[in-house]
Amino acid sequence: MTSRHRRLTLGLLATAALLAGPAVAADKLPVTASFSILGDLVAVVGADRVRVHTLVGPAEDAHVFEPRPADAKRILQSRLFVINGLGFEPWAQKLAKSAGYVGDTVIASTGVKARTMPGDERHRHDHADPHAWQNPNHVAQYVRNIAAALSKIDPAGAGAYGANRDAYIRELQALDVWIRTQLATIPAAQRKVITSHDAFGYFAAEYQVRFLAAQGVSTESAPSAKAVGELVRQIRREKIRTVFVESMSDPKLVAQLGKDAGASVGGSLYSDALSPADQPGATYLQMMRHNVTQLVQGMKQN
Repeated sequence: MTSRHRRLTLGLLATAALLAGPAVAADKLPVTASFSILGDLVAVVGADRVRVHTLVGPAEDAHVFEPRPADAKRILQSRLFVINGLGFEPWAQKLAKSAGYVGDTVIASTGVKARTMPGDERHRHDHADPHAWQNPNHVAQYVRNIAAALSKIDPAGAGAYGANRDAYIRELQALDVWIRTQLATIPAAQRKVITSHDAFGYFAAEYQVRFLAAQGVSTESAPSAKAVGELVRQIRREKIRTVFVESMSDPKLVAQLGKDAGASVGGSLYSDALSPADQPGATYLQMMRHNVTQLVQGMKQN
């Protein structure tokens, strides 16, 4: 082969590689997840067979999210829309309907036994607690549902989705054991926590930790002065030494609680969203380990 032919061949191969790049990317299954924690779970189960877009990103609050026209366009380009359900993102299915989306939707929490929350200013009646992901055993059900939905749309990938699901469930089981081991170092009477937002009910029920919060299940509204006063008196009465702020909440509320009740402010907790990549809650597993580490350190002071 002459040098001229060699250069021509190499040029054609380079052009083919450039053209093939977008084609390979286009072959990935486009999936939209409602918020960051679900986006992480879809990425784990789907791995290199999916391309995941998250509507409510890291450090963003799904409770107050307002969809934009670009979000409707993104859903229309998706083959699967993954939502939490249990009333967590009431805007999600409205957005899909208004966009004219006709693809599949999976409610990740399907099959999870929901806890009931008492009525508050936002909900006039008792309602489901949507934060089921705070129990890793429920997240195992989430990934089963996600794997089944991906397998339905992409049967050729069913084996890969199943293997990824099973491997991740083993990680969740290991996480559950680790959490129990960590909490076993805290006497039951000391397992009391103050947070700014009532998002840890499933964790509390699974691991026998009492959470007291100044806000209800949503971050949409500030607590009343009466509610804050009652909480301050309870903190003093039960000798709780540390209060925690959540990553999306106004830290001023927790700082004021701590000051009024004579308690210190602990590290930040992640409840409804993952952290940015450079912070300690960038994946679900990292988020849970970070939260438990912070909680244990705080409860040791009680």
